[in-house]
Amino acid sequence: MTTGIEIRAFTAPDAAQVRDLFVKVNRLLAPPDMKEVFEGYIARSLGEEIDRIEAYYRERDGGFWVAVEGGRLIGMFGLEPSSGSAMELRRMYVDPDARRRGIARMMLRHAEDECRRRNRPAMDLSTSELQDDALSLYRSAGYQLVREEVALSASNKTLGGGIRRYYFTKPL
Repeated sequence: MTTGIEIRAFTAPDAAQVRDLFVKVNRLLAPPDMKEVFEGYIARSLGEEIDRIEAYYRERDGGFWVAVEGGRLIGMFGLEPSSGSAMELRRMYVDPDARRRGIARMMLRHAEDECRRRNRPAMDLSTSELQDDALSLYRSAGYQLVREEVALSASNKTLGGGIRRYYFTKPL
């Protein structure tokens, strides 16, 4: 199912495809009545993080990876420290045209292995109520819900706008 897919560290030539995937997925997630809010979130995230991936994750002692198949970027994710013993999974997206093939699970395992390699025995992550497949994946992979909140204010990590967010952790 995932044969021929390579997960590797982000390099500068990946930037345009990472940007395109980020914008594509977030536009697809936007409920009709929240399109404007999502466009603001996309613009903020591009400026603060996505358009400066290498610097953003280097400044935080993290990393960013891409899943590539046949030269095409089909997935991505980042990690940044969330505590002295944990990393936070960020920006895990799979291209809609490549979904339902185990790519997200493959990237999740890679992220967990990277946490172990960095001597971080736990991984934290969050997702929104708009991402049912992600919620199912994290639960089936052994992540435990630690809290829920309704995000009212926006940042590069959350949309705001009253969307419910779920926060998970897993000892590795």
